[in-house]
Amino acid sequence: MEPNVYLASMMKRKNEDSRPIPTVEFKTCPISASLGVLGKKWTLLILRDIAFLKIDRFNQIRRTIPGLTSRVLIMRLRELEEEGLIEPVVIQDQPRLVRWTPTKKGKDTIPILLSFISFGAKWYSNLVFEDKRARTLEELFPTNNAYIEKAEDSKSLSFKPSSA
Repeated sequence: MEPNVYLASMMKRKNEDSRPIPTVEFKTCPISASLGVLGKKWTLLILRDIAFLKIDRFNQIRRTIPGLTSRVLIMRLRELEEEGLIEPVVIQDQPRLVRWTPTKKGKDTIPILLSFISFGAKWYSNLVFEDKRARTLEELFPTNNAYIEKAEDSKSLSFKPSSA
């Protein structure tokens, strides 16, 4: 959808509609802008490894994502670094050994990753779990998990940890 068509359709919605209506006109769709980087093949899985699972070395990442080639991993790591989502930490100069760490911007993708986990655990449970039973984030993660609390604070999920 072209930006001007998108904006026109957003602004024309009636107030009785229960979906939120933006109060500021967008130059372009923020989802489209975000998908420019995050929507590329393998990118969210690479971010999952680095930001969420703390898998931070090149070969470790490559091993955890079947089908991901070294060439594409190099390209995606470079793109993520250029976009300010990850940064290299040099462990050793000769031979050069690097581990990747999320930046503040990269850590802001954790609620997005949790949203995908939540969606997949609910709607694709037949693929995700051996017993095919749907689960909530509360069932999957301890309630005191800092990532869950961050996601809740950002209002990106409708997850409310119970007081345990």
